[in-house]
Amino acid sequence: MDLLEYQVKNVPPSIYYISNFITRDEESHIIKNVYSAPKPKWTFLSNRRLQDYGGIPHEKGMIPEKIPSWLQVYMNKIDELNLFEGKKVNQVLINEYLPGQGIMPHTDGPIFSPIITTITCGSHTILEFWENSECRTKVCDLLLERCSLVIIKNDMYSKYLHSISEVATDVISSTYANLCNCGIKYFINDALKRETRVSVTIRNVPKILKIKLS
Repeated sequence: MDLLEYQVKNVPPSIYYISNFITRDEESHIIKNVYSAPKPKWTFLSNRRLQDYGGIPHEKGMIPEKIPSWLQVYMNKIDELNLFEGKKVNQVLINEYLPGQGIMPHTDGPIFSPIITTITCGSHTILEFWENSECRTKVCDLLLERCSLVIIKNDMYSKYLHSISEVATDVISSTYANLCNCGIKYFINDALKRETRVSVTIRNVPKILKIKLS
């Protein structure tokens, strides 16, 4: 796959967006397995809940744990893109966002290889990018469709913040930088109602501790 075909234009380097990266059947497979996980697998935050697979990242290093086979399938799909300079992905963060839930502007930080790859399941969302400054000027918005993959690297990973607003409906805007990359034709001012979204962020943690969890 030639990633240049999927590069989002007119934004700082670099964002790649692949609509229909997975099928609807694969999406259903992911959602089924996420919600089949036992309750202790979930971490509950004030505005959402999440699951970690492969280990919990820490600045001193991640203690690796076995990846379930259903999830390894999608990690292999990411590895086939050869994004991490020969390194294999080894950690997955799954977030559940109910309509009206989001996440504050942030960066993922230096404990990860400087690339984010995220598969979106269940619902679209709008990913917002901001200058990392007191002024907090918006850089761009991305429409993340169901079954899509977004890849964020270079300056867009390290220099800019990303966030999701806590709204239940989005109105299509010309500020959405990837409209021409989307799998569906959208029109300005179209209203899209959010449903429950499951995001699957697959990445590499370079620093691994030798202890393993069974």
